[in-house]
Amino acid sequence: MPHVAVGAASDVGRVRALNEDAYLAGDRVWVVADGMGGHAAGDIASRLAIESLSELDEVDELRPALLNVAVARANAAVVRHGMLHPEARGLGTTVTGLAEVIVGGTPHWAVFNVGDSRVYRYAGGELQRATVDHSEVEELLAEGLITAEQAREHPARHIITRSVGMRPAPSVDVWVLPQIPGERFLLCSDGLTSELDDDQIAAVLAAHPDATEAAEALVAAVLASPARDNVTVLVIDVRGGDDGAGDEITVPRNVLEGER
Repeated sequence: MPHVAVGAASDVGRVRALNEDAYLAGDRVWVVADGMGGHAAGDIASRLAIESLSELDEVDELRPALLNVAVARANAAVVRHGMLHPEARGLGTTVTGLAEVIVGGTPHWAVFNVGDSRVYRYAGGELQRATVDHSEVEELLAEGLITAEQAREHPARHIITRSVGMRPAPSVDVWVLPQIPGERFLLCSDGLTSELDDDQIAAVLAAHPDATEAAEALVAAVLASPARDNVTVLVIDVRGGDDGAGDEITVPRNVLEGER
């Protein structure tokens, strides 16, 4: 696979008492999960999802179809927890990620998503969303009923239409992309995108070519705002062909629970 450098950062923000985000910075699989359900529930949902999806990192030749299987397994784990712990019923989590997969014998990237956490692709100085939010606001935008600016402050902006923890299990969006040296991927919870617009995110990425510095700078920019939600960011830089040196993974925060 291409040589990659990964930076990660997570923060509880300025309002919440608990960080319900979790992330996985693996060797070939990277995931952000944003838990829902309040104290003793949301953080458990995101942790359970990350634990299930971490098994993908052990697969020698990962196929895109296995992403659906892994998310379904994560969904079952979250649902089961809610059934065994009535006080946590209703818990759930978003899941968004990037994985190296094999298609036609050739390595590709697979972007996958359930909920309103996002994956972006940054290349040639341009930032593009690689996922579609599963939210009421996204549906209103698609129907042309509101503008992108109105969506940022819409009262339904935090209502999502798909999550891990639903019955029946949610469908998973999966996109397969070629691997291109020099590209950069950003995975984030909505704690980033609710405070910074795409132009602001792109400016931070442009100013910080180092993956770890970029991730930390994005979180710092959120903390300079009202920071009303937890925020978690992974930045994955694709550095070119495999030179035998292995992947450079920098993970400064707790992988499963972020920073409390």
